[in-house]
Amino acid sequence: MLQEYEYEHAEFIYYTPRSLDKEGQIWPIRAGRSIAKPNYNVQPKRIECFSLHLVQEGAVCFEFQDRRVTLGRNHLFCLFPGFTYHYSISASYAPLQLIWIAMDGPRAKALLELAGLTPETPYMYQPDCSALEAAITRMHELMRGTASWTSAVSLELASLLFALFAGIQPVSQPKPEQVSAGWVQECLAFMELHAAEGVSVQQVASFAGLHRSYFSGAFTREVGIPPLSYLQKIRMEKAQRLLKETDATITEIALSLGYPNLFSFTRAFKNYYKMAPLMFRTQK
Repeated sequence: MLQEYEYEHAEFIYYTPRSLDKEGQIWPIRAGRSIAKPNYNVQPKRIECFSLHLVQEGAVCFEFQDRRVTLGRNHLFCLFPGFTYHYSISASYAPLQLIWIAMDGPRAKALLELAGLTPETPYMYQPDCSALEAAITRMHELMRGTASWTSAVSLELASLLFALFAGIQPVSQPKPEQVSAGWVQECLAFMELHAAEGVSVQQVASFAGLHRSYFSGAFTREVGIPPLSYLQKIRMEKAQRLLKETDATITEIALSLGYPNLFSFTRAFKNYYKMAPLMFRTQK
């Protein structure tokens, strides 16, 4: 329920994180909503957590690091720990309505940065905030019911927090020349994990967010061999280990490595190692 205060009608909700909350490395600690009075004015203050606010109606004058911006409906702004903030109602856009969720944990800062929110740019605009409002509203409901806390509450709060961050990620994808140099290592890890499932070069290129031809050329330059050859190398090295270290049949190994049948695996193995799998297994 909203209660009347000097500058607003507001509800403040407090939550004590349990050990299960903290295992996710990000957790809510308080939340709220408010309808501002005409004299709404939050004096300069600092907080010890990360507080994400959504403007539902009206507009707010937001001041940070000697800057001042006016934020309207569907704008988000975040208060970062250790920084001073001041915000007040922009009367020309009254009434002002806000909802917010305050959070903490080792992952909070990184997830905010991933969305483009930093102490230097602590605000953003979202064209459609319906899913975001629904997530925050549901978190409010769960946090109000702490007297009936269960592990399911912690798990749902965690899922809602991650859904919130998923919903505010930038839509645009980087152009190929802007892709981080780390993409190659990420692709190598992806290929290592999924090569035995028969993953294709096209699927790896899609994982990297690149056109197949650009991906293949860039990968070959960076790694020294084409991506198809690298996938084959992973499968053959796994086949070698399975032949030497397990008693699995050759057919089981073939199917485990994503080959459709024994014949296709045997042919691939002979082309790679210049001998049949059975001969490889029996040699000393």
